[in-house]
Amino acid sequence: MTSTLRRAGGFAVVGTLALAAPSLGTAAFAPFAAVALLAAFVIDDGPLFELFARPGDREDGRLNGLAGFALAATGLALLATVPRVKMPLTVFVAAVLLLAYGNLGARLVESTTDDEFLRSAGFVTAAVLAGTAGQVVIVVLTGELNQVQISQFTFLAALGGLVATLLRTTLYERDDPLVMLSVGLSLWGFNAIAGPISPTQTAVSFAFTIAIGYAAYALGTASIAGVITGVLLLLLTIGFGGFGWAVVLVSFFGVGALATKFKYDQKAERGVAEGNDGARGTGNVLGNAAVALVSVIGYATTQTLGHSLGTDLFVLAFAGSVAAAMSDTLSSEIGGLFDNPRLITSFKPVPPGTDGGVTWQGEVAGIVGSALIAGVASVLLPLSTTGAVAVLAGGIIGMTVDSLLGATVEGAGLGNQAVNFLATLAGALGALAVWIPL
Repeated sequence: MTSTLRRAGGFAVVGTLALAAPSLGTAAFAPFAAVALLAAFVIDDGPLFELFARPGDREDGRLNGLAGFALAATGLALLATVPRVKMPLTVFVAAVLLLAYGNLGARLVESTTDDEFLRSAGFVTAAVLAGTAGQVVIVVLTGELNQVQISQFTFLAALGGLVATLLRTTLYERDDPLVMLSVGLSLWGFNAIAGPISPTQTAVSFAFTIAIGYAAYALGTASIAGVITGVLLLLLTIGFGGFGWAVVLVSFFGVGALATKFKYDQKAERGVAEGNDGARGTGNVLGNAAVALVSVIGYATTQTLGHSLGTDLFVLAFAGSVAAAMSDTLSSEIGGLFDNPRLITSFKPVPPGTDGGVTWQGEVAGIVGSALIAGVASVLLPLSTTGAVAVLAGGIIGMTVDSLLGATVEGAGLGNQAVNFLATLAGALGALAVWIPL
């Protein structure tokens, strides 16, 4: 057994202390606080030190990694026991266990293969199992368990595992305390806003998102981080809105990915192809879908609070932002195959690939893409005919804003991802502006 695998096992044992929370009550933080003190000030040599020490810990003569892990768990335990509005104990336990055991799962896979995709899958699988089991144990100790709770716990653990995996792809192992706190707060927010999730909904959502994620990875349309981000966004969309909302989002991801791969070699020769062989990463996924995610969270919040005033607005903002993302993607990917692009601000001819350069073929493709999202949204979302027209207009507005920003500030002041975000925001606001007077 390697030292990293043994260390991961040790952290998993420490994380299991979270299960004592129901018995300890307001003292649930005490075991982790004690571990943090021992790691920081007492254990500086011997078998325990060798078990938990990371390379940097040996240089400092202190178990910084274990101390940070335990302090993060201490903070979550305090949030679960001290404030007037407390974090649910189930969320606290899930956040601690899914990180500890997720890392153990990743290390187990790592001991047999160096495949990054399988390592991430090992982390998420172990995280889901441990996070779900931990929540079930807490409920068994404090009350009565039912099937709906189990499905809710599994869904919550999956979200936490994906959030943790995504954060760990951009951070270092020493940042696990930040990952744990981020996961705990994220799950707390989801638990407060989202409604109950049935066993059927959980099973179908897992099958749906796993199939979409694997297809994206197998076809090379997204990097590993991009796949994780996309699956996380889809699960959040299902949890906050429902399957109809997720299908609208998948329509963009699917058609956009196919458009990116369409005649990729020809676009590469012309210098207009998406980098990384067309595999989109986390930044690209978030740049195109962040506004949609905020919109579906806003929708879920109004439903939870029992207010219908903002329901139409959030539906329009969601569909308008996705229409803008689709419109912009198709206009770029299809338009890049044609000659004689013109700068949108002056209509002067520019070389292919110039930011802000447009072709009439690309504009037509963008309009078709916006119409596609408007049509799908009108069928699957609570959207009227006038709302669908507004979504179509919002998509075109977003596409145009993207081109204008590309011609004026992209490269000099804003990156492509920021421009995508602003374009989708313009699509959401444009759809609302068109809908209000209709």
